[in-house]
Amino acid sequence: MVDWKAVIIGFILTIVLGLLLGIFVGNIASSIGFFIATIITGYLAGGGPSNGALHGALTAILGGIIVAIIAALIGSTLVTITAGAALGIATGIIAIIIVIVAYAIVGAIGGAIGGLLNRTP
Repeated sequence: MVDWKAVIIGFILTIVLGLLLGIFVGNIASSIGFFIATIITGYLAGGGPSNGALHGALTAILGGIIVAIIAALIGSTLVTITAGAALGIATGIIAIIIVIVAYAIVGAIGGAIGGLLNRTP
């Protein structure tokens, strides 16, 4: 069963750590903050590595969707309506899907580490 409290706390940590570290330190630090947030999510969920991986992946997917929405909003102000814009939008959607899948994989790894640290049921 999904512990939504752990997922929501992890989601908030993902956004806060990702944004703050990204703004003040850079993209690599933002990714590290994201990874730390998924480890914390897995730890809060407990139940071992598999349960932690599930919760870390859920947190990462939610965070990835929000990041994609923010990127789309920022990017849409830069796009003009031309024939090339449709191709750009299609390419952007594919890129967003790839990023969300990558976030889910990294989140599952982080969540598994956190679940491994806290094996309580």
